[in-house]
Amino acid sequence: MPVPGHPAGGLKLAAAPAPASRPRMRVPDPDRPPPRLSIIIPCLDEAARLPMLLNDLAPLRSLGHEIIVVDGGSRDGTREQAASGADRLLLSTPGRALQMNAGAATARGEALWFLHADTRVPRRVAAAVLAALRAGDAWGRCGVRMSGAGTVLWAIAGLMNLRSCLTGIATGDQGIFLTRSAFDAVGGFPGIALMEDIAISRALKRSVGRPACIRPRLVTSSRRWEQRGVWRTVLLMWRLRLAYWLGADPAELARRYR
Repeated sequence: MPVPGHPAGGLKLAAAPAPASRPRMRVPDPDRPPPRLSIIIPCLDEAARLPMLLNDLAPLRSLGHEIIVVDGGSRDGTREQAASGADRLLLSTPGRALQMNAGAATARGEALWFLHADTRVPRRVAAAVLAALRAGDAWGRCGVRMSGAGTVLWAIAGLMNLRSCLTGIATGDQGIFLTRSAFDAVGGFPGIALMEDIAISRALKRSVGRPACIRPRLVTSSRRWEQRGVWRTVLLMWRLRLAYWLGADPAELARRYR
């Protein structure tokens, strides 16, 4: 049933459908206008932060790009917050990979941009993403900076940006974007409980090449770092990634991450 809020007829609320097959990958023409973006935001209890992201994305929406919020069972008003700032709200089984795939299955854009609900998007970041896609990049990621203050958080963000450019591996908080054809070429996100961003990055590197590294920076929330302790979080993430590379079960890693 439509939910009031969308100027063209209301935000559409629906259960997330099963993924559908799509055409095979094609090479973008750099002389064409930028592709239409489908911006996919997986959520779980983000009522306090989602409105700020949707406000950042409003200029893109006004230009015809679509925003899809995929809720994994929120109980704090997240769905109501999505009503005025998104084109569609989908209800999904919880799990970031499952939610992002559900959003992609309904997306109408030629390119997909996956954003965490606690991210902020300066305008120059969106412009850089569109420019990269227009130039023919099949996929990429954005630079990031932490929302919190302090030299340590600044340094951690800088190292994250450097690491991803050197390795060609992106993380979800870096706003992974890609063409629809590239997404379909790798079969979307693997249905694992953690490290789905690492897994799809590896698949994309093999299938379509290294990512475009967008220099303008998203603002990613530092709340987990601040709540758990910066160095404790750094060590935890290093241990989890090492364990993943060595073949550990992502479900077990997810339990350790929580």
